[in-house]
Amino acid sequence: MRAIFVQIKCEMGQSYKVAQEAADQITELSEMYSTSGQYDLLGKFYLEPDQDIGMFVTEQIQTLPGVRDTYTLITFNAFTGGRA
Repeated sequence: MRAIFVQIKCEMGQSYKVAQEAADQITELSEMYSTSGQYDLLGKFYLEPDQDIGMFVTEQIQTLPGVRDTYTLITFNAFTGGRA
């Protein structure tokens, strides 16, 4: 599995509806955060190694009602630290 992050810009007043719709419909969704700034939501998705990222974003995320724009970040490695 590989992680991608997608920033989502929503129609005015639609970000919570978009987040809930994504949580209900997209099995690859790990976490969805509401954010401030240029984009309204930040989603973390886990895809299979052979899954096409472009097709996933255009068919699963951009088609959600209320989505205006997306910005996709592809990840390479995850780093974690020890916590006491």
